[in-house]
Amino acid sequence: VQLVESGGGLVQAGGSLRLSCAASGVDNYLIGWVRQAPGKEREVVSCISSSDGGTYYTDSVKGRFTISTDNAKNTVYLQMNSLKPEDTAVYYCAADPGTVAAGPSVCVPTWFGSWGRGTQVTVSS
Repeated sequence: VQLVESGGGLVQAGGSLRLSCAASGVDNYLIGWVRQAPGKEREVVSCISSSDGGTYYTDSVKGRFTISTDNAKNTVYLQMNSLKPEDTAVYYCAADPGTVAAGPSVCVPTWFGSWGRGTQVTVSS
């Protein structure tokens, strides 16, 4: 499994960014966007299951972030709106093969076996 993230950058508070994760070597999967801020543990902000399209969001991003897939391009997106300085982190795309449904019990960093290299998101105040 190979995962390549893109789309990070510097944005002012209230702005938007769209992250992309190009996935190869995986058909059925659970893919998550995981972030890590300096001095903090990794946190799954959202994940999506290819089996049923089900999604999960952590409370702090609900209503602001949207995860989606383009199956033709094998790409998973994270649209991030109304960004806040506390969203500043390295964002990783992570995947695990299988047909498990997205939910809080599986959308945790330790569930994923494959990781991208990450992309930096910085939100200025």
